Amino acid sequence: MKVAKFGGSSVANATQIKKVGEIINSDPERKFIVVSAPGKRNDNDFKMTDMLINMGNAYIQDESYEEYYSIVMERFKEIIEGLDLPSSLIAEVEHTIKSTLVQDVDDNLKMDSIKALGEDNNAKIISAYLKELGLTAHYINPKEAGILLSDEPGNAQILPESFAKLYSLREKDGILVIPGFFGYSNDGKLVTFSRGGSDITGSIVAAGVEASLYENFTDVNSVYSVNPTIVDNPKEITVLTYKEMRELSYAGFSVFHDEALIPAIKAKIPVCIKNTNNPEAKGTLILAERELNGQCVSGIASDTGFCSLYVSKYLMNREVGFGRKLLNILEDEGISFEHAPSGIDDMSVIIRESQFTPETEETVIMRINEELHPDTVSLQRGIAVIMVVGEGLVNTIGVAQQATSAFAKANVNIEMINQGSSEVSMMFGVQAIDMDKAIRSLYNAFFD
Repeated sequence: MKVAKFGGSSVANATQIKKVGEIINSDPERKFIVVSAPGKRNDNDFKMTDMLINMGNAYIQDESYEEYYSIVMERFKEIIEGLDLPSSLIAEVEHTIKSTLVQDVDDNLKMDSIKALGEDNNAKIISAYLKELGLTAHYINPKEAGILLSDEPGNAQILPESFAKLYSLREKDGILVIPGFFGYSNDGKLVTFSRGGSDITGSIVAAGVEASLYENFTDVNSVYSVNPTIVDNPKEITVLTYKEMRELSYAGFSVFHDEALIPAIKAKIPVCIKNTNNPEAKGTLILAERELNGQCVSGIASDTGFCSLYVSKYLMNREVGFGRKLLNILEDEGISFEHAPSGIDDMSVIIRESQFTPETEETVIMRINEELHPDTVSLQRGIAVIMVVGEGLVNTIGVAQQATSAFAKANVNIEMINQGSSEVSMMFGVQAIDMDKAIRSLYNAFFD
């Protein structure tokens, strides 16, 4: 039994959904189908979830929401009519949206229910279309499926008891179409994952039903070894390990939400990334282990939007608890950190800039000075993180030298190196303005 998850671009309109129908019909092992909300039909289009959020915010703030509502309904109507489905389905979607808007719950829960309308209605539409194709298909609500989540609107986490409940879906007949992105708390509240959470649902369902394969259909033939907007015609990656994909997705690879693979990883379910528009392409297979073919680096990923908090104090290494106290200050201010490389007299903490507002910066630096009495404390913004990723890194001599030489050749200064904390990656911090040329030089070093 396979689980197939179709992303927003794969279900953006009737034309795309017809392709989805052909893909499902072509393989009887595709029993569990997880769908996203309609995505962009072109570069200038909108995502359904974004429009639903606009509608929800306007309704909750008692502002005019009718324009957003009309756009949402017109989009669903266009899909339903394009698939030649009964008009009664349009009325059903309309009723669902209106009843969600007027439900008597607090604003956070109401917003979660509104955000989930894209996935929920799309799953009903796709299930109806599969029936029109002559397939035995059923829409399965996440509550019926057994997707139980923590009571954290907008950032819910899967509860362990979900997996046993999901396993019972194997006994149901036909194709089961499940909306992604949301589930229910133990007391019946609809709650959503963070954005991109349909990938998480797909991975959870795959783990729960113990699928033979989890297929994630998107709009690319495979994962590329580097961002194709930075390097022309980069090499495709045919096989990756879970660890490699996790590192790559963290550092800006947009194929997967960076939490998405965790349930599949734990259950050791193989994952294959496929292209809805070219389903015959081999795609990228993600496994627990893979054979090393002499190429130690699998991919190069990057992301901007970081800052580096630098603290220096003579004999820091002899001061018991210094690092803990520094991180406690960040915890008190509600800031999580990404990396924390250190030396004997200094320590850097890499933080997402979005967490570090000017007000927070002032408070944190004041507390560090007052409580830790450092020699130096400073914050550097505009940092990009570059990850060189590959299972062969730990056992290959000279990789770090190759990488640093590539930075030197590109005339890019390395602000920070973090190597050794992961067996499959090396992390470099550079100025964001230097990121693209550094990546091109690294690609030439490792792939050309």
